[in-house]
Amino acid sequence: MTRHFSTLALAAFLVITPAAHAFAQDAHSHTTAPANAVVTVGTLEISGAFTRATLPNAPVGGGFFTIQNTGSEDDRLVSASTPIAKTTQIHEMAMEGDVMKMRELEDGLVIPAGETVVLEPGGKHLMLMGLTAAITEGASVPVTLTFEKAGEVTLDLAAAGTAADAPAAGHH
Repeated sequence: MTRHFSTLALAAFLVITPAAHAFAQDAHSHTTAPANAVVTVGTLEISGAFTRATLPNAPVGGGFFTIQNTGSEDDRLVSASTPIAKTTQIHEMAMEGDVMKMRELEDGLVIPAGETVVLEPGGKHLMLMGLTAAITEGASVPVTLTFEKAGEVTLDLAAAGTAADAPAAGHH
């Protein structure tokens, strides 16, 4: 039990440490786009997609990227999935008094019209739970995002180092 808790605590720590923003390039939507590509789906532009390598047997990982809504209506990220995890949830980190807590956004994540939302370590992020294998540095992890209005798109998360705060070098 203590070993399982320690592994879970370490994995959560690796997902939530503070981070910087990322950058990207052009690609097409509705296909799996290369890691760090700009993917357009509806009026949304998704860029800087990355994850962190995990330790062997780590139960969780994280997914990070930037979503820019160039449209005149709000949209909402309602779900995400990946074949490497049993469950993928949309999470946020928030301070409750002096304690930082992570919680699932059960109603999804609003992407306001004309604004940019960043999913990053220490803030909003995807939580990949029940990993079926370790995420190795240099690999790409496919993730499918479903938006309320824009629809569905699959992109690759570039696997950076275990403490990375931006996409892996050489994947741009």
